[in-house]
Amino acid sequence: MKFFKALFFTRYFFAALMLASILFFVSYFLPGLYSIAWIFIWIIVLAVIIDIITLFKGKPLSATRELPDKLSNSDANQLEMNLQNHFPFQLQVEVIDEIPEQFQKRDFKLELSLKAYEETKEKYFLTPRDRGVYHFGRLHCFCISPMRLIKRKVSFDKSGDVKVYPSFIQMRKYDFLSLAPQHQIGIKKVRRIGHTMEFEQIKEYVKGDDIRTINWKATSKRAKLMVNQYQDERSQSIFSVIDQGRVMQMPFNGLSLLEYSINAALSFSNIALKKKDKTGVVSFSNKIDQLVKPSANKTQLTRIMESLYSVDTDFSISDFGNLYIQLKRQLSHRSLLFIYTNFEHLEGMRRQLPYIKALAKKHLLVIVLFENIELQEIQDQKVEKVFDVYVKTIAEEMDNDKQVMAQELERNGVFTMLTRPEDLTVNAINKYLEIKSRGIL
Repeated sequence: MKFFKALFFTRYFFAALMLASILFFVSYFLPGLYSIAWIFIWIIVLAVIIDIITLFKGKPLSATRELPDKLSNSDANQLEMNLQNHFPFQLQVEVIDEIPEQFQKRDFKLELSLKAYEETKEKYFLTPRDRGVYHFGRLHCFCISPMRLIKRKVSFDKSGDVKVYPSFIQMRKYDFLSLAPQHQIGIKKVRRIGHTMEFEQIKEYVKGDDIRTINWKATSKRAKLMVNQYQDERSQSIFSVIDQGRVMQMPFNGLSLLEYSINAALSFSNIALKKKDKTGVVSFSNKIDQLVKPSANKTQLTRIMESLYSVDTDFSISDFGNLYIQLKRQLSHRSLLFIYTNFEHLEGMRRQLPYIKALAKKHLLVIVLFENIELQEIQDQKVEKVFDVYVKTIAEEMDNDKQVMAQELERNGVFTMLTRPEDLTVNAINKYLEIKSRGIL
C-alpha cells in the first residue's frame, strides 16, 4: 500500500499514452501502424518498470527545513531547506511545503535539479500579515525519474511552530536613525529649532553651528571662535499608546492600522532607548489592556516586544475617558505620549476632545491619525457617471474632515501627525527626534 501511495505518473507518461491512443486510432485506417502501436505500448511499460526499479531502490534524498526562532510581521522572512541527493544520477525534485494556513497560499512549490550526491540549500521567502503562532507542517518531495515518466513521493515530518512578532526587521532597518547627525533627523532634513541645555563639550566653531552657543571666554583664550555643544536630554519618559479598538482594524495593503501602529511602536521604542530615554507601552480600547512601565534597561525592548506581540483588538469602542483616568493614576511625571488612533468622522474626534485636552495639560501629546489612501484613489479617478460624482464628493468631504481634525487638535495645543500608513514608522521617529531637538518635553 505504501508503494502505491508513493507512486505518481508525470504528464510525460500521459502524453505517451495519448500518442499510443492516436496510433491505435490511425491504425484503423492504416493497419500497418497497429503493430507499431503495440510496440510503443510495450516500450512505455518497460520504461515505467525501469523507472520504478530505479526510483524505489533505497532512499532517494533527505530534506530538512530550517525554521527561525521568530518571524517578522509584514516583512519578507528568509527560510531555508537543505536537500541531499542519495542517488548516483541527476534527480529532478518538486518540493511542496505545508506552510501555515495564515498565508492562504495553496500553490507553493519549489522545482530544482540535484546532481549525483549533491547537497544544496534552497532559500525562499514568506511574508506574514498578522502576529501569532504559525504552524509549519510536513515537507513533501516528489522525485522524478530519469525518463520523466513517474514520480516518487517522499514525505518528511518537519512540523514546527514559529511565533510572528512585530516587525523587528523594520526596527533594525531604522536603527541608524538614533545616530543621525545634528543637521539631519530621520530620513529627511528637519530644521532644528533651539537646543537643549544639557552641556556636553566645548568645540571649535564650524559653519552651521548656532551662534547663540558661542563661548566668549574660550574664544578669547584660543583666539578662535569656540562654541558650547549640547546634547539631547536623557532619561525622559516616552510612551507609545496604541488604540486597539475596532477603528484600528481598517486594512490597507494587507495590514490593519493596528499592525502598522504596533510595528511603528517597536521601531520608535528602539530609537528612544538608544537615545537613553525611558520607554513604555500602553494599549487600550474600552479599558487598559497592556501597560509596560517606562524603563531604560537593556531588557526593556524585549518586554515591549512581548507586550506588543499579545496586543489584539476586541472590536470595542475606544474610551479616551478611561485612558485619561488610568494614565493619571499610573504616570506621576510629565511624559511624551504618542497615541496611535484613528477618527473617521469629525464628530467622533470632538467627542473625545475633552479627554485629549486633559491629557495634553499634563503630558506632551502627539496624536497620530491615518490618511485614508483609498479615498485619495477615488478622488483621482475619472468621473464617467452621475453616481461617480456622488462618490467622489463624499470621498473629498471625508478627506477634508481629516485635515480639519488635525487643525482642530493643533489649535487645542495637541501635536498632530497625519500620515499614510506605510510612512508611519519614519514619520513617528522623525517627530520624536524633532521634539528632542527642540527640547520642549
